[in-house]
Amino acid sequence: MTLVRTGAERLADDPALAGGTRLGLVTNPTGVLSDLTPTAEALLAAGAPVTALFGPEHGLHGTAQADGAEADGVDERTGLPVHNTYKLAGEELDAAVAAAGVDTLVFDIADVGSRFYTYVWTMYDLLASASRLGLRFVVLDRPNPLGGTVAEGPLLDPAYASFVGRHPIPVRHALTAGELAGRFGFDVDLTVVEMTGWRRDTPWEATGLPWVMPSVNMPTPDTALVYPGTCLFEGTNFSEGRGTTRPFELVGAPYADGRFAPALDALGLPGVRFRDVRFTPTFHKHAGTPVRGVQLHVHDREAFRPVLTGVSMLHVARTLYPDDLRLLPGLDHLWGSGELARRLEAGEDPRELCPPPGTPSGPLLYG
Repeated sequence: MTLVRTGAERLADDPALAGGTRLGLVTNPTGVLSDLTPTAEALLAAGAPVTALFGPEHGLHGTAQADGAEADGVDERTGLPVHNTYKLAGEELDAAVAAAGVDTLVFDIADVGSRFYTYVWTMYDLLASASRLGLRFVVLDRPNPLGGTVAEGPLLDPAYASFVGRHPIPVRHALTAGELAGRFGFDVDLTVVEMTGWRRDTPWEATGLPWVMPSVNMPTPDTALVYPGTCLFEGTNFSEGRGTTRPFELVGAPYADGRFAPALDALGLPGVRFRDVRFTPTFHKHAGTPVRGVQLHVHDREAFRPVLTGVSMLHVARTLYPDDLRLLPGLDHLWGSGELARRLEAGEDPRELCPPPGTPSGPLLYG
């Protein structure tokens, strides 16, 4: 039973909510109604004037791996032209949007609640384009799968802005795409088609909505839950589990050993236990090489603090394997400043960077 009605459901019932006469729909496989009908098809069936589709990282159909996209083309199911937006910004993005001939951009992509997940930054860049081009912008709001009551981690330092963070929000931001769109502050005619039935404390499983993989390495809600912490391992030479069936829940390296799991369990981190594992990634880091590490088992979702957990894991890895663990430049962009890497390199305890979690601040659509 569906308890939450998304903005897409509401727009399919009443296309006039979007306004505009030529709609460009920004979407991917998560853009579906509760019965799994793609939003594009539902809007066309309802008479909405959708004239173009825009795809983000991973593509309109979600076939590309991280840092990849799908080429421009024609969507075979709707016959609409498809425009890739990934790695386009500024004048180049403006040109692509203008060439599509739309007067309104409609955003319908599920986020996972972490600052470094790129879909909200696609929205950010398109909001900027809409502002420059004088277009309307509509967000079809969807639940934050991590809920909306707990924010965790530091704000982004603007000096470290990138496509994994363009605006000062926490790592686990506890906001919806619609709330973020308003917070970004662009001078644009913005409409948020709000959800009904969603509260900030609604857990994902209580929404009644189907989980559609937002990207190829985000297979389950469990992945999304740990992602704000274990994604930090992308900024190291540890495998973050890409190339396995449990990305971001599995973390390991060829040089890790049996000390890693018990050292993590000894910290008594809230809501999670660690199991000693061995795995062999099929692609990405250490592809084809057996590694050892841990699997995270979250037993209390409300108590679990993913950002504290990820930082603690990095600290233990640095302590146990100081000659082997390498920090990569991308860690600074993921964390949103150079402070985490500095403390790790200095052998300092970085957990002081993780104060108790707070609540989302500023104007909220859902109370």
